[in-house]
Amino acid sequence: MKSRSLRNEGLIFERNIRKQPRQGILLPNSPGAGLPVDESADLLLGDGVELWPDLGEMDVVTHFHRLSQQNYAVDEGLYPLGSCTMKYNPRINEVLARFPGLTEVHPAQPDDQVQGVLRLLWELEEALKSITGMAGVTLQPAAGAHGELTGMLMIRKAIRVRGEQRSRVLVPDSAHGTNPASAVFAGFTPEEISSGPDGRVDLELLREKMDDSVAALMLTVPNTLGVFESEIVEIARLVHEHGAFLYIDGANLNAFVGKASPALMGADAMHINLHKTFSTPHGGGGPGAGPVAVSEALLPYLPVPRVVREGDRFRMIEEDENSIGSMRGFVGSFLILLRALAFIRGMGAEGLKEMSETAVLYANVIRERLKGAYHLAYGTPSLHEVVFDDSVQAEAGLHNIDIAKRLLDFGFHPPTMSFPLIVHGALMIEPTESAGPEEIDAFCEAMLAIAEEAKENPDSLASAPHRTPVRRVDEVRAVRQLKVRYMGEDS
Repeated sequence: MKSRSLRNEGLIFERNIRKQPRQGILLPNSPGAGLPVDESADLLLGDGVELWPDLGEMDVVTHFHRLSQQNYAVDEGLYPLGSCTMKYNPRINEVLARFPGLTEVHPAQPDDQVQGVLRLLWELEEALKSITGMAGVTLQPAAGAHGELTGMLMIRKAIRVRGEQRSRVLVPDSAHGTNPASAVFAGFTPEEISSGPDGRVDLELLREKMDDSVAALMLTVPNTLGVFESEIVEIARLVHEHGAFLYIDGANLNAFVGKASPALMGADAMHINLHKTFSTPHGGGGPGAGPVAVSEALLPYLPVPRVVREGDRFRMIEEDENSIGSMRGFVGSFLILLRALAFIRGMGAEGLKEMSETAVLYANVIRERLKGAYHLAYGTPSLHEVVFDDSVQAEAGLHNIDIAKRLLDFGFHPPTMSFPLIVHGALMIEPTESAGPEEIDAFCEAMLAIAEEAKENPDSLASAPHRTPVRRVDEVRAVRQLKVRYMGEDS
C-alpha cells in the first residue's frame, strides 16, 4: 500500500534567496503605491524586511498550494481521531450557509426584520430537545468546553437559589480533560473517581464520595474508552438522592443518537458538540458550537438572549432576572448552528439513528480485526470508539508514536495517542459513520501490516515516516528549543 508522493516544500523565505527581482503585483491604492518594493515592504512590515522574499505571484500561489496538498482532511479519507468524531461535512450544508439572506443579517437587527433567522434558531433548539429529551436548550456556547462552563454555572446558580453551599464536583478518571477545568472555572473543586476494572464508574466508590458537599457529577457518556455507563440510571439516582446534579459530557453523543435518551438517563445538563455529532466545520480553533440542553430543574437559569415562539411569531428575550446572563455575544455562531440544523433536517430521525448504528458497527469491526495484533485495553463492549495500547509492540522497543508515524506512510491520519490517560500507550480509534466499508478495511489492513512489521523489522517503525515530505522530527527538541522565527540557514 502506497501513498502519493509529494514534493518537500521549504519555507517561503527560502525561495529566491539571491533576491533577484521578480515581477509581482503592486496594488495602485496600497499604502506603498509608487515606492520601490523594498521601501514598500519596510512600510508594511517594519523590522525583519531583510528576510522578506522577492517573489512573483506564481511563486506565492505554488508555495501555498503545495502546502495545502500536505494537509490531511476529512475529505481525503478516514480521520480516526478517537473522542473527536471527525466526520464529513456535506456540501449542501456549506451552500445553505452561504445564502446572502443569511450571511448578511446583522445580529442587532430588530426581531421583526429577522423572523426567518429566529425561526431557524428556534427549530434547532426544538430538534436538540427532541434528540436529548431535555426541557430546554441554549445555543450560545462556542464549543464543548464552553458548554461545560455554561452548564456548571447554571448548576452553581441553582444551588445558590436553594440557599446551599456545595463545593465539590466529582469527575471520573475516564472523563475528558476539560471537565475538571470547567468545574474550577465555575468555582468548584474537582475530585477524581477511579474507574472499575471494566472501565466504568466504580459505584461503591461513588457511594463513598457522595455527600451534601457534592454539587455535581460530570460524567462522559459513553466514556473515553468507548464504554457505555450501563449503571447510568442508578448513578443518576444516587446523585439526585444527595441533592446534586448530573452533568453529562455529550462529546460522544454520536454513539447513541436516536438510540438512547439523556433525559431518561437522569441528566440535568449536557453539552452537545455540533461540530462532532452534527457535522459542522471542525478544527483550526473555530468557530464552533456547543449548545447545552438542560432538565426542568435548570430551565430558569438558561443564558440570555434566547428565542421564544409566540403564536406564529418569534422574539428574542434579552433579559431575565433568573438567568446566569450572557455567555457570549448575541445568540452564538449562527452559521455553524445553521449547518447543524441542515444536517439534522437532511438526515431525519431514522437517518440519525442509522448514523449512530453505523459508527458503532465500524468501531466494532476495527476492534475485532485488530485485537490480538494490538492489545485491547478493556474487554468491555465498545460503542463508537475502541482503545488499544502499544504493550505488544513495546516488547520490541516500539511505542504508539512509532505506530502513528508509520501509519502516515500508508496514507492514513493516525488515531488519538496517549489518551485516555488511564491507558498507557493508548491508541484511541473512532472511525465515525462517514467512511465507506472499503476505507475501514484499508485502515485495518494498514494497522495489521504495521503490527507484523513491528515483529519482523522494528527499525522501519522506529525511523518512520519514510514517504512523507517531512520525515521523522525530534519532537522533544522542538518543544524544548522552540524557534518560531526563521533566521536563515546558518542560525
